[in-house]
Amino acid sequence: MLFEGSWRERRTAAWLAAISRRDQFRGRLGALLLESEVCCAGAAYCVALASFGTARDADLLATYLDRYLHRPDLAYDQPTAMGALAYTDSVLHSDRAGQFLQEGGLWRQWFQEAPHMHGDHGISTYLGGIRLACAVIDECADTPSTASFSTPTTTRAAN
Repeated sequence: MLFEGSWRERRTAAWLAAISRRDQFRGRLGALLLESEVCCAGAAYCVALASFGTARDADLLATYLDRYLHRPDLAYDQPTAMGALAYTDSVLHSDRAGQFLQEGGLWRQWFQEAPHMHGDHGISTYLGGIRLACAVIDECADTPSTASFSTPTTTRAAN
C-alpha cells in the first residue's frame, strides 16, 4: 500500500523492504525506479536493491542506468544507481558497472554532458553512500523483531 502513495510513502516502503529483507518487492522496486514517476524516492529504491545484493538486483540497476544515462538533461537518480550497482558488484564479485564506467562509457558521457553535475566523474562518493546505507540496514536487520513495547499497568483509585 505504501508503494502507491507519494514520494514519502514510497521512500518509507523501500526502506522497510530493505530492513525487513523483503526481497519479494524486488520487481516492484525495479519497476518504480525505472518509471521514475515521483521525485525523492528513487534513491531509496536503489538502496533497497543494493541491500538485497543479487544478480537480479544488479540487472535492475543496470537497466535503469542504460535508460537514464542517455538523458543528461534529467537529474534523477543516476549517481545513486551507479553507486548501488558498484556496491552490488563488490558483493557479487562481478563487474556490471564496468560497462558504464569505461572510457567512453555512458557514465562518463552523462556526467560530462549533465549541466547539474560538477567535479570528478568518479563514483567513490556514491559508492560510499550506498555502503553506509547498507551498513545501517544490516545493523537494523540484526535487531530482534520481538521487542516488547508494553507499558506497566497501573490501577486507578475510584472517585
